[in-house]
Amino acid sequence: MRRALKEAAAALSTGDVPVGAVVLGPGGAAGTPLGHGRNAREATGDPTAHAEVLALREAAGRLGSWRLTDCTLVVTLEPCTMCAGALVLSRVDRVVYGAPDPKAGAAGSLWDVVRDRRLNHRPEVVPGVLAQECGTLLTDFFRGR
Repeated sequence: MRRALKEAAAALSTGDVPVGAVVLGPGGAAGTPLGHGRNAREATGDPTAHAEVLALREAAGRLGSWRLTDCTLVVTLEPCTMCAGALVLSRVDRVVYGAPDPKAGAAGSLWDVVRDRRLNHRPEVVPGVLAQECGTLLTDFFRGR
């Protein structure tokens, strides 16, 4: 999560919401970082440039496969519906997130896309890792707006 927090902090320089993500290869927390991302919607003008999507794209490119089986996505904010869909479709085994998102979270807060039994893949969800640090970064950002 500390790696993801560094990514999130780097998004501040472009005016993007400070969310960061890292995809770890097999082995969970001890796994090799395969992809990283930070929100870049403002920087790129791309509405899909969320931290999770960018990290998943980089990891898939590095592995040479869209299937990220045995991988873990670590992200500072609970994924939205778009990102939750992307991580389900990429077949990551688990998602670890920091701060919950009661307004748009799709891993248990508002929706639970990630664990929807109607879908063909349901990653493990580990919520609340360094939640206060992740939440404070976001709160400070929005207070400054």
